[in-house]
Amino acid sequence: MLFEAEVNGKNYEVKVNEARQHWKVSIKEEDADWVNYEISKEDYQSLDNTISFIFENSSYLVDAVGSGTEYTVYTRGAYREVKIFNDEMLLHESLKSGSAMGDSDSLTSGMPGKIVEVFVKDGEEVTKDQPLIIMEAMKMENEMRASADGKVKSVNVKPGDNVESGQTLINFEQ
Repeated sequence: MLFEAEVNGKNYEVKVNEARQHWKVSIKEEDADWVNYEISKEDYQSLDNTISFIFENSSYLVDAVGSGTEYTVYTRGAYREVKIFNDEMLLHESLKSGSAMGDSDSLTSGMPGKIVEVFVKDGEEVTKDQPLIIMEAMKMENEMRASADGKVKSVNVKPGDNVESGQTLINFEQ
């Protein structure tokens, strides 16, 4: 399972794989290498939202309360605010965060992905809810639609292009 987490303004990728005797947890901070851990199932207990486990000869008690992407986590005598995104949440949040026509003069990618299809061209008039682009992200095809009537100034991508989060896909005339 792949997650992304944000703690104290830092972003992390987290992979969790379950084996018969343990969990393999891999964590990657932005611009750093993956660090791998194994947590034994023998040293693990769970009750409600609280988890207790032993890791590297230290005992941890973790209490997590929250919903959606926002969690308050208590461990080692301190509270931490953590945003956790699984595949579905990442997709949902990225589509909400990508700017759209009407909010600005461009449509940007909310997350990394691959352009599958482009439905518009430079100079074309578009109407609200008209499909503009299909982008594959998180193994799902996502249709990006116009949020208002307007005119395409420039299309900056073509099918097959890989795009990064925040990349401008389409510019609109004001």
